[in-house]
Amino acid sequence: MDHGTRCIEDTGMEADLTALDALELDMPALQARANNLFALATAWAERHDAIIAATPAASLGVVEARLRRMGIRWGMVPGARMTGQFPALPAMGVPEAKAR
Repeated sequence: MDHGTRCIEDTGMEADLTALDALELDMPALQARANNLFALATAWAERHDAIIAATPAASLGVVEARLRRMGIRWGMVPGARMTGQFPALPAMGVPEAKAR
């Protein structure tokens, strides 16, 4: 691969990342503008599909993975997400930890 081809691919990846960053930044507004869950899901699907359609095949895996993580975080796709904190493990030998 010559340098010119790599620059074109890098530019394409940068465009993909810019679109992903824009979607991530727009998600709170997208959620606020949606008057119901169906409207939010439709807006998400339209943006998701537009990003996928504009993504070159070489960077499709990276973009799909980031969209999936973003979708999980915003509740748009199924998946495990963290919504609370894990409690710290009790210290061994501390009286107040044993009292519980």
